[in-house]
Amino acid sequence: MENLFPDILCKNTIIVGIGNPLRGDDGFGPALVQRLQGKVNLACIDAGNAPENHLGRILKEEPDSVLLVDAADLGLEPGQYRILQPEDILKCGLSTHDMSSRMMIEFLQNQMPANIFMLAVQPENVSLGEPMSECLNNTLDEIELLILEENHA
Repeated sequence: MENLFPDILCKNTIIVGIGNPLRGDDGFGPALVQRLQGKVNLACIDAGNAPENHLGRILKEEPDSVLLVDAADLGLEPGQYRILQPEDILKCGLSTHDMSSRMMIEFLQNQMPANIFMLAVQPENVSLGEPMSECLNNTLDEIELLILEENHA
């Protein structure tokens, strides 16, 4: 498994978990943030399903990089993931929170010079009341290890 994070995670990176934990795999972003808090020397924000409510905090941190983490329909097998550039997201609207993520990225691009990336993970099930699927739990383990390999407290 190739580590995609060395070029993204720098000293002043913010990881923003986006999603609704009550909707199965859609809770991937918040679950990753919860696992990383206290284990990495990075700001970690659980933005839930309203990431726009956290823009002030992100701007206040003056990050060099912002890594948004969200479930997104990429047309891949469940649990597979990609690191996306803002133009990929703005063109396609891949996130399960299309308008929120798109508006958030556009706003951040206009307010600060930080590099913005999205770790998009293909969900299997986003039904209300369902737990996170086994394949996304496995992906959660993998990504947590990759990030800890690059940055740990």
